[in-house]
Amino acid sequence: MPRTSKSQRPITGVAKPGKSGRAADRPAQFIALALALGAGAPSAAFAVDFPAPVQAPVYKEPPGAYNWTGFYIGGNFGAAWSGLSGTTLSDTIGSGFTAPTNVQFMGGGQLGVNDQFWNGIVVGGEVMFDALPAAGNTPITATAPDGTAAFIGTVNSRWLTTATVRVGYVWDRVLFYGKGGGAWVATNSPTITIGGGPAASFASVSNTNSFGYTAGFGLEWAFWNNWSLRAEYDFIGLNNQTYTVSPGPTIFGADVITYGQRNVSIMTAAVNYKFGW
Repeated sequence: MPRTSKSQRPITGVAKPGKSGRAADRPAQFIALALALGAGAPSAAFAVDFPAPVQAPVYKEPPGAYNWTGFYIGGNFGAAWSGLSGTTLSDTIGSGFTAPTNVQFMGGGQLGVNDQFWNGIVVGGEVMFDALPAAGNTPITATAPDGTAAFIGTVNSRWLTTATVRVGYVWDRVLFYGKGGGAWVATNSPTITIGGGPAASFASVSNTNSFGYTAGFGLEWAFWNNWSLRAEYDFIGLNNQTYTVSPGPTIFGADVITYGQRNVSIMTAAVNYKFGW
C-alpha cells in the first residue's frame, strides 16, 4: 500500500470536552454565583431592617372641659311641705291642736348666672319663682279647755319666690353647690268653723305675704351641650303668723291663734339652658 504522508493523515487529535474542562469552568461559576448573592444581599437586609411604612394615626385634639360661666334659664317642678303640726300652734285660751303635715305640688321657673374661676369654683346668683295650687286643705283641729272644737282650714302657701347666692365646685360637667338668701311666701286666708256651726271668720291674719330666709343645696349635671339637669333641696324659714277670731258667743270669740316655727321644705327637679358669654 502506498504510504500516506503526514499531511494527508486524518485529524484525530481534536480534544473533546471532558472532566478536566468542567473542572476548569467551576471557579468562574462560583464567582458568578457569589456576585449574584452579593448583589441581592443589600436588598434582603434592607427588607429586614426597614419594614413597610405604616400610616401615622390622625391626631384629634381632646375636647376641652365644660365651662359653667354664663346666664341660664329653666323650669322646675316638685313638692313642698310645711312644718305644720300640733306643737307649732297655740292660742290665748290654751287649746290643744292637731295638724298633719301639708304636702303640695309645685312648679315654676328660674333665672340665674354663674361665673367659674380657679378651674373649679363657681359663684352665681339665682331667682326662682314657683306656684303652689293648694288643691287640698288639711284640717287643723283646735280643742278648747271646755271641749268645744274648732276646725280651721289649712293655711296653704300659694306661691313662693327665692333670691339666692350659689357657691359650688365642679368636676367638668358635674356641679355640686350650696345656696342661701331671702324668700317670700304668699298664703291664702283660712276659714274657721266652731262647734259644728256655720263658718266663722277671722278678724285679722298677719303675715299673709311673709318674708323669710332660705338655704339649700343641689347637684347639677350638664348632660348635653348647654343643657343641664339638677336636683335640689331648699329650706325656707318664715316669721310667725297669727289669726284673730272675730268676737262671738263661743269660747273662741276674739281668740288669737299663733302659728310658730313656720317653715316650708321644697324638693325640686329642674332643667336649665345656659347662654355662654
